[in-house]
Amino acid sequence: MPSGSVDLKKSLRVGLAILAAASLAACASNSAPKTFEGQEPEGFNPFSVFEGTSQARGDKPAVSVNGYLWRAALDTLSFMPLSSADPYGGVIITDWYVNPEKPDERFKATVYILDSRLRADGLNVAIFRQVRDAKGTWTEAQVNAQTEVDVENAILTRARQVRLSSAPG
Repeated sequence: MPSGSVDLKKSLRVGLAILAAASLAACASNSAPKTFEGQEPEGFNPFSVFEGTSQARGDKPAVSVNGYLWRAALDTLSFMPLSSADPYGGVIITDWYVNPEKPDERFKATVYILDSRLRADGLNVAIFRQVRDAKGTWTEAQVNAQTEVDVENAILTRARQVRLSSAPG
């Protein structure tokens, strides 16, 4: 084997080892791991968008969704397991929910809050439905369009209730 090939392999190994060590060093940190609460000491307040505190302080991003719609959507879908919730982007995704009375059918919901104002067109709900066939596998099924409208109306009704209950006086 020529000695130039051995030197090249050795150089590559040393270079990869240095690169790996540098990558690991970049991951190291002396601070505690950041959690959502660690990033926002007061915890997330969906109504802070109305107080103007997040923009005035400039230390955290402003919530661009309506806090009443956000709270109402979480309240309305509280019976379903939560998969993810992004208060800054205004997206709530639930996991599959199986009604104990109908174990061969399950639902999943995605709520998009599109505006910082409390308006009916600032909300979009998508409902997904699956049914279990004879083999036990879940297959996509049609969702009644009225179901999405009913969920949107329930969220809007709850948002109005939350707004009225938080009004001073």
